Amino acid sequence: MVVDLFLQNGISDVKVFSASENVMKAFSGSRIGLTISIPNDALKDIMSTNDARSWVQRKVTRFLKEKVDIKYVNVGAEPFSKSIWNHTYDSAVDVLRLIQDALNEVGYGRKTKATIPHLTDVLKPNHTKPSQAEFRDDLKDKMIKYLQILKENNSPATIDIIPIYFVKENNVDKEFAFMDGNSTYFVVDVNGLNYTNAFDFMYDSFLWAMKKAGAPDDLKLLVGQIGWPTDGYPDANIANAQRFYKSFLPKVTSNRGTPLRPGVPIDIYIHSLCDENKMKTKYGAFQRHWGIYRNDGEPKFKIDLSGQGRDIYPTMAKGVTYMPKRWCIFNGDISNLTKVKYEFESACQVGDCTSLAPGGSCSHLDFNQNVSYAFNRNFQTLVQSENACKFGGLAKVVPENPSNGTCIFPVDILQAEDRVEGFSTRGNGVRLPRVSKLAMLLPLLLIFIAFI
Repeated sequence: MVVDLFLQNGISDVKVFSASENVMKAFSGSRIGLTISIPNDALKDIMSTNDARSWVQRKVTRFLKEKVDIKYVNVGAEPFSKSIWNHTYDSAVDVLRLIQDALNEVGYGRKTKATIPHLTDVLKPNHTKPSQAEFRDDLKDKMIKYLQILKENNSPATIDIIPIYFVKENNVDKEFAFMDGNSTYFVVDVNGLNYTNAFDFMYDSFLWAMKKAGAPDDLKLLVGQIGWPTDGYPDANIANAQRFYKSFLPKVTSNRGTPLRPGVPIDIYIHSLCDENKMKTKYGAFQRHWGIYRNDGEPKFKIDLSGQGRDIYPTMAKGVTYMPKRWCIFNGDISNLTKVKYEFESACQVGDCTSLAPGGSCSHLDFNQNVSYAFNRNFQTLVQSENACKFGGLAKVVPENPSNGTCIFPVDILQAEDRVEGFSTRGNGVRLPRVSKLAMLLPLLLIFIAFI
C-alpha cells in the first residue's frame, strides 16, 4: 500500500530507517531508489572487514538480487550530534570506511554509496555568517577523514537541516525559516553573498566548513532531512508547513542552488511521509508530527510533490480500513480529581497526547475535552477494545465525533496485526521526481521523500 502511494505520487527515491525484510521486499521491482540505514547502536557491531562484509551481504546483496534498488547506505543517524544524543558514536567514520570497502569489494561501490548524515551541530556554534562556519574542534580530524573517504568514492556528504530549529535556537525572525521573501532579517557575507532564508544560510555554512576541512569544491552535499512539523509546538502547524513547502520545493526543482553554489542542483529528502507516534519527544511534542500524511494515508495539507508549486493535494493512500466510527470520552465526573488526573496520565502513557502540548492543535480544549482526548487516544491505540474505555468508571463510548476546531479526535486504522492483510506505518524517508532533486522520509516504515 505504501509503495503504491509513492508510485502514485511520482516519488522516485525513499529513505527507510528500518530496513527489515518485509519493508525491503515491498520495494522489489518498484524502481524506487532506497537509502537504508545502520542505527547508531549497531555501529559497535561492525568493527572489522568481516563484520562489514556480513552486513553488506545481509542488507544489500540479498536485496539487490531481488530487484531492490539500494542507492545509499547511511552509516548512523547524526552520530556526532551532542544536542540529540547523550554521547557521540565515535566509530562512525571507521565503519563508513569498512562498509564502503565491502561494497566496493563485491562490485556494488559504483551503484551503492555509503555516507554519514550530520546535524548542523557538528559546526561550531554562534557563527553569524556562513563563511565563519567550521567543524567543532573535537570533530575536525574525523570530518577530514570522512570527507576524504567520500572524495575517494565519489559519494555525497549529507546534512540534515531543520529551519524551525534554526530560527528558534538563534532567536531570529521566524520568517527567516521560509523562502517567500517576507523576512526582515538577512545576512550579507563575503563577496556580497546575500542570505534571506535559513536553508541557504545553513547549507552554505556546511559547504564552508567542508572547504576548510579540505573538501574539493565539487563534492556533492545532499540534504538528508528537511521539513516542517505540523503540531505540538508554537508555529508547528498545518498552515506553516504548507507555506514552507509551497516556496521551498519550487526552489529545489528550479536548480537555482544557493548563493555559494548558484545553479548547482541539490538533492533533498523531505521529512517525512507520516507522523510517528513513538518518536522520542526530548525537544518537544512536535517531534512526532513531521508527516505530510496522517497515519491513515490522508494528506494533511496541499503540497505539490512535483515541485511545480501547484495548489494541489498529494494522492491519498488506497485500501485503508478504519475501525468503527466511535470514540471514548470523559463522562464529566469530577468528584475525585486525583483519580481523573491519574487516569488521564495513564491514558497518555499508551496513546499519543502530544497534540495537547502548548501551541498544539488541541491546546485550546477545556478540562473535560483534554481528558476526553487522552481517553480516546488510548481507546484507539488499543483497537477500541471493550476494556480500553473504562478508566475506573470515568469514560463512555459515543457515536458522535467530539473533534473540536483544529483538534481532531481520530478513529484509528486497522493495522497488520489486527487483520490478515495490511501494514503498520512506523518510520522511513522518501525522494521525488528527477526534476532537480528532492526526496521523502517514511517513518518505520520511516519514510523520507526525495527530490533527486
